[in-house]
Amino acid sequence: MSATLIWILVALVAIGLYLSWTAGRLDRLHARIDATRAALDAQLLRRASVTQELATSGVLDPAASIVLYEAAHAARQAEEEQREVAESELSQALRAVFAEPPQVEGVREAPGGDAAARELAESVRRVPMARRFHNDAVGAARRLREHRKVRWFHLAGHAPFPMAFEMDDEPPAALVDRAA
Repeated sequence: MSATLIWILVALVAIGLYLSWTAGRLDRLHARIDATRAALDAQLLRRASVTQELATSGVLDPAASIVLYEAAHAARQAEEEQREVAESELSQALRAVFAEPPQVEGVREAPGGDAAARELAESVRRVPMARRFHNDAVGAARRLREHRKVRWFHLAGHAPFPMAFEMDDEPPAALVDRAA
């Protein structure tokens, strides 16, 4: 009788340790999601700020300046529910303004334009990487949260279900090709 109780206790302790390890892993994934989301937000803010700076610098023609400034302003001021759409619209505006290499060259030839174009190219290249890191972390957490053991034992606690950040983040080819 006592040997049976010992084996039952050993099994319960092993199951408890496994569930604890899984809950810890899930907690670390949620912390990673928070960190990657903060990095993504920082890159999106940097891209919008650099775009606004370029739009107000006077190196672009007035129509392009207005398009970029309004799109960047909308992206910076967007509520969380509309953020993906606003950021996608900024990407589209950047591609429209910098669709052709002569437009990029015109910006680079203006006083202070080379540094501004280089900074913009760097920021638009970092956004897709930051988004990819965030979405990879979200995917890992989602896969773990879909396991029965996580659902049955409520190992995720009250943490919200992680959501990926989906947006159009394709950089303007003429700007990125020239900077590379």
